[in-house]
Amino acid sequence: MWLVLVSDMRPRKGDNMQIGSRRMRFVVTGATIVWLIGVALVRGGTGMSTSAAAASAIPSNKKAERGTVLSDACGRPGFVQAGAQAGPPQPQRPQMSEEAFKNVQVLKGIPVDEFMGAMGLFSAALSMCCLECHAPDWAADTPRKRTARKMVQMVETINRTNFTGRKVVSCWTCHRQSDRPQVTPSLDVVYGEPIYWAPDDLFQQAAGAPSPGQVLDKYIQAVGGAERLAKLTSFVGKGKATGYAGSFPSPAEIYVKAPNQRTTIIHTEVGTKTMTFDGRAGWLASPVTPVPVMDLTGGELDGARLDAELSIPGRVKQVLGQWRASLPSDIAGRPVNVLQGTGAGGAVATLYFDVESGLLKRVVRYANSAMGRVPTQIDFDDYRAVAGVKVPFRWSFAWVSGRDVVELSEVQPNVAIDAAKFAKPAPAVPR
Repeated sequence: MWLVLVSDMRPRKGDNMQIGSRRMRFVVTGATIVWLIGVALVRGGTGMSTSAAAASAIPSNKKAERGTVLSDACGRPGFVQAGAQAGPPQPQRPQMSEEAFKNVQVLKGIPVDEFMGAMGLFSAALSMCCLECHAPDWAADTPRKRTARKMVQMVETINRTNFTGRKVVSCWTCHRQSDRPQVTPSLDVVYGEPIYWAPDDLFQQAAGAPSPGQVLDKYIQAVGGAERLAKLTSFVGKGKATGYAGSFPSPAEIYVKAPNQRTTIIHTEVGTKTMTFDGRAGWLASPVTPVPVMDLTGGELDGARLDAELSIPGRVKQVLGQWRASLPSDIAGRPVNVLQGTGAGGAVATLYFDVESGLLKRVVRYANSAMGRVPTQIDFDDYRAVAGVKVPFRWSFAWVSGRDVVELSEVQPNVAIDAAKFAKPAPAVPR
């Protein structure tokens, strides 16, 4: 997903976000949008949009200049958002990057959410915030903007020439949280404690690994069994959500209806963020997104579907296909069984199940983008019984541009939920 600016991405010992005994801290703030290569607000089909990566930013009209100024995670003014404007109905097909954003010179012909996923990859690779590439005058080109465009073309050429177009090389391949690749080996790194990098490859069924069916059957039993899962048709949860570095907790709500509808609402200090999947389509509405309501497409849509299905996981075996198991690993010192599956649209997800309890501990899912695979990681904890089914009351939702930690204080099972809760959300109004 997309909200936030990377603030501190240095490896730290003792953090539990990575698998194994060596941890890397990947932290981000949960309130600001990341754009590294040209952001500007332009009038889109349903409201004000933003120009982003590989684009020079120019407000399309004077009204945008009189809107609400939002700031990035560096505490500096980020962009100007005008009030919500009525507009013509959205087109049936997804809005493309060059339609939503002004002066896009590369990364054309891709949906807005994929475009913003690429922006998140840039920020993660460089560990930079918006104004480290942008000038206060968004219309002005900067040396870093021009360099970024060249880098995009270089990466595309490398992959096309050497890997038949597969996204093998990305910004992260060389930069690894630095604005320029390191040329000389650091002997402290060579002889120091290694940093564990979780594998992101597709894998085959490993010899000696448990079968996927065994792991999934144990999971279904661990959460309460198929019969109890079938009787849990919905639930509503309330609690709080916290962004990066323990920011001020915000009220949060979650609405789930079996088999595959889910809405999460977080009432942040700058406005209400809503993430919705209605069983077929998905959206993100937020006061700091580049478009008022972002349609989910491709891998992001598959990811929203997976999140909804796993909320009441009675159909966990069917939601993904081509299941395969890797050899067991560990998370925070606890052994886990590792499964990987592929969605109908080709999106890949890796699931980690506690060996002892059988419960799901982590999901890492991937969406393809023009600049490589965009990961989203969800860690589950504090399982409690709800109508006989164990539901995680705490989860951490991290993506290349942000992180939210949600903690529920109450959950009501089998309640009637208004269908409007799963409808396309209205544009968020900035506070």
